[in-house]
Amino acid sequence: MTKENKVKRHLLKRAKVNRSHAGNFVVFAFIFVLGVFMAIPLVYAISNSFKPLDELWIFPPPLFPNQPTLENYTGLFGLLGSSWVPMSRYLFNTIFITVVGTVGQVVLGSMCAYPLAKHDFPGNKFIFKLIFFSLMFSGAVTSIPSYLIMVELGWVDTYQALIVPAMGSTMGLYLMKQFMEQIPNALLEAARIDGAGEWRIFWRIVMPMVKPAWLTLIVFSVQGLWNMGASTLIYSEQLKTFPYAITQIISGGIARAGVSTAVTVLMMIVPLTVFIITQSNIIETMSTSGVKE
Repeated sequence: MTKENKVKRHLLKRAKVNRSHAGNFVVFAFIFVLGVFMAIPLVYAISNSFKPLDELWIFPPPLFPNQPTLENYTGLFGLLGSSWVPMSRYLFNTIFITVVGTVGQVVLGSMCAYPLAKHDFPGNKFIFKLIFFSLMFSGAVTSIPSYLIMVELGWVDTYQALIVPAMGSTMGLYLMKQFMEQIPNALLEAARIDGAGEWRIFWRIVMPMVKPAWLTLIVFSVQGLWNMGASTLIYSEQLKTFPYAITQIISGGIARAGVSTAVTVLMMIVPLTVFIITQSNIIETMSTSGVKE
């Protein structure tokens, strides 16, 4: 047995001796209860989609259906199939806008954040303050100026009206800058001494080290773009998004209450899947968290 393995076994043994089983039980019990509490809305939404229409109005509402049924889903797909514009077209529009907008937001936000975080130039702090203050305004405040800009550019009723503003989101830029500031400057200087250019440093060193940041940004971007109705910027039925089509379907009142529960689950699938795939990386700490200059 090597000396390194002996040290590891000694440290593990000490950790085992010093660990309190009662304390571990309390911590795990608290986490379990908290996890169950946070999962209740998700479970309730899914179980509602399998309830017949009469069970949806029972008070107090049961958590699980007494007589599970697929009528809500069959009714939804029946309505989707009766649309004069193929539902696949609505779905393609949403997927295209979500993918292009998310990729653009991650790439452009990262490229803009890198010089702000790792280069000192005139106006650096002033520009960052403008970015920071822009986060204070909600989308409702900037909706009219954004619409007027789209009109002047001639982008109304085009994909650009939704994709380009998403690419320029300051939230992504702010998030990436904050993470990039944690990268030691000595590491970048060593790469420059070895002959690496700024472009190579950015893609080969900086971006892999801020992977948790851009994966987190992907989750937020997908969630926002996937649920975007965009009825004020898109007028052509062939360019409208899937959430818009879904909204029109469920606007039939109480008679379509069951269909609306199926819609809720359907709209959760993509953001939830993206989060599940990326969650292990999102919770990672920075690989340089223990490195000091």
